[in-house]
Amino acid sequence: MIRPLIGITTSAIVIQGKTYNRAYAPNAQAIAAAGGLPLLIPTELDDDTLHAIYETLDAVLLPGGVDVDPVHYGQERHPLTIQIDDARDALELKVARWAVDDDTPVLGICRGHQVLNVALGGTLIQDIPSQVETELMHDIPDGLPRSTRIHDITVDENSRLAEILGGTHFQVNSLHHQSVEKAAPGAALTAHSPDGVVEALEVPGKTFALSVQWHPEDLYHDDESMNRLFTAFVQAARERHIAREQTNPVQ
Repeated sequence: MIRPLIGITTSAIVIQGKTYNRAYAPNAQAIAAAGGLPLLIPTELDDDTLHAIYETLDAVLLPGGVDVDPVHYGQERHPLTIQIDDARDALELKVARWAVDDDTPVLGICRGHQVLNVALGGTLIQDIPSQVETELMHDIPDGLPRSTRIHDITVDENSRLAEILGGTHFQVNSLHHQSVEKAAPGAALTAHSPDGVVEALEVPGKTFALSVQWHPEDLYHDDESMNRLFTAFVQAARERHIAREQTNPVQ
């Protein structure tokens, strides 16, 4: 069976003046388990090089991480928006727009969910605890496993996400303090937590342009619904790979 190539964006960290890239391994492991080939995409590449890498990919995964700089969605920085990765913002906003424009399958997770919305013209709530009236926890307490299910979500029954997951009510983990505020033009908000925080979005009319606020890469081992999310994503990438081969056969 064809194993499609799926790019996973990385974060940039600076140590003693030198930039290093890192990635959360379970994202790559989830892609591999679903039948894909993960490829890590570094930051700080020139546009020509980045686009050349992108053109080899069958899909893109935008993983979790630090806050998106609010300059990208027209807001002043909140006092608690304190972790910014400019190099990663530059990388992911470009790749997300390319993917949606080209109908390349794209899956956003946590920060990646927020990035996809910002890339397409949406906005974010910068700090849930201080900006949303809620008693619901959106960040797993220190010491508990990342796989801890911390609250419920309700998925729109008419959404692609409900079709993939096989239902409309689930318990999920949660590790974030920001969330989607205004949906980007053309995007549909497809899941919410009980306090109204946006938990998923998708772009109708695209083959696979979908994002979730929780971390399915920490749940798929023992949760068939979350496993189906990665399986569906990799299958969409596989179908794109086959379609591209048919359009541009190797001579």
